[in-house]
Amino acid sequence: MRRREFIMLLGGACLLFIHFTLGSAAVVRSDDAVDRLSLPGPIEFGGESYRLSWSSHPTPYYYKQEYLPPGQTSERFQRMVLIEAIARGADVNGAVAAQINKLKKRKLTDPMVNFAVIQNAKNGETVLDFILSAKDPKGEDVVEWNAYRYAALRGKGSGSGVFLFGISRRAYGDKTTAFLRRLKAARPAEINALASYAGCSTGELD
Repeated sequence: MRRREFIMLLGGACLLFIHFTLGSAAVVRSDDAVDRLSLPGPIEFGGESYRLSWSSHPTPYYYKQEYLPPGQTSERFQRMVLIEAIARGADVNGAVAAQINKLKKRKLTDPMVNFAVIQNAKNGETVLDFILSAKDPKGEDVVEWNAYRYAALRGKGSGSGVFLFGISRRAYGDKTTAFLRRLKAARPAEINALASYAGCSTGELD
């Protein structure tokens, strides 16, 4: 199954990004794993090392990079770290609202969809965690849980923008039930680790 589809939406003067993994149309992945965010990796998170596996720079102000543990692939992974940035014309509230709107629409056809929003009034950051399900091209069940941390983009000359640091977890086939059971207990610690993670800095965009 192909990795994340990104959808760039123009809404007034605000450019928002939405990306969903499951049940999306196939995307041509023509870009290589080129670090454009001064974050070459490996990224250490949750006691595991994630290496840059794929990147994209589809518009002048939008950047996306994915990181995987050794031995995993974008088409069939269990754990992923992802980083995205919009360097201009976006804000945290708008980006989160767009993602939530997409989730609400998806829930009409994917009853597994559920999400929660955690806002940090002290630093203006927001964590959105959500779960999705689908069937892969072979008809196997796939369940994916994501937690995205949205922050105002920092960096020389960045202007208004959004930086996203996210984690993604997947299970397939007969392992999905156990995955959901474990997630109930593991979710709070994963979200806390994401919200407090200090290992990434956006630096200066290339």
